Amino acid sequence: MISVEVVYALPVRQLLIELQVEDECTVLAAAQRSGIAQALREIDGNRGEIDWSGAVLGIFGKVIEKPAQTLVREGDRIEIYRPLLIDPKAVRRQRAQRRV
Repeated sequence: MISVEVVYALPVRQLLIELQVEDECTVLAAAQRSGIAQALREIDGNRGEIDWSGAVLGIFGKVIEKPAQTLVREGDRIEIYRPLLIDPKAVRRQRAQRRV
């Protein structure tokens, strides 16, 4: 068994769950087993759903392209990234137009 952390950042707080998984566990499986989806539902209600089929996951800030095939290692910090609500380029354009 190895120790990993699963993290999900909300606008006002961060959820961090430490857990033990077997050596052959994938990034996606570890995230799902962490129970973070249930914790998020308790905090954020219906908006707290995680779509595991389209979830973007990373380890220490680096996006993992194939989380269902990538194995975790001892001490990994698995991050679940929230979808962007608005395109950052669009925000910059809007800001620039207001200045003119």
